[in-house]
Amino acid sequence: MNCAVHTDVEATGFCRNCGKALCPQCTREVRGALYCEACLAGLLGGPPAQLEPKSSVNPGLAATLGFIPGLGAVYNGQYVKALIHVLIFGGLIALLSSDIPSSYDAFFGIALGCFYFYMPIEAYRTAMARRQGEPEPANLIEGEGRKPIGAMILIGIGALLLLSNFGLLRYDWLERSWPVALILIGGWLLWDRMKKVS
Repeated sequence: MNCAVHTDVEATGFCRNCGKALCPQCTREVRGALYCEACLAGLLGGPPAQLEPKSSVNPGLAATLGFIPGLGAVYNGQYVKALIHVLIFGGLIALLSSDIPSSYDAFFGIALGCFYFYMPIEAYRTAMARRQGEPEPANLIEGEGRKPIGAMILIGIGALLLLSNFGLLRYDWLERSWPVALILIGGWLLWDRMKKVS
């Protein structure tokens, strides 16, 4: 969702008083709560007002709709995230029904189950943050610091499906080389963590 004022910039939070989507430039933080400039001016200019719920979204309904791939994100107004959820869910199903070695069916089956239960939890957390006027929590699709984790997952699933389509995903090759992926992911996570520390 984009900022209500700067429509070309992605929103990072919502005004606690009126629920308006705000980018970092429009956000005014007071004691951990986010406000838009107009609401903050109104609160400072008059008697303390009782703050209303920030957004009318229902976290319980968001979680329930989250069991249908992409629908929880649509309810929260996150259409790109909904599309990515559907593509990841469909990609995992396609991997399970493709010609990959049967020994990896369990791995992709567990990944599908985990992702299926991740979607309602993520929809609930997003709706709760919006209701409280807080920035949306980090998630699997965007990652902490808005990293394109969802894009990386889609690229990985697409690469596996493409290798399978061309018959290049053979059991002996996959059996011997899959630890390289773990080493690369672990190295990337370690490098990212060390970069934050320094």
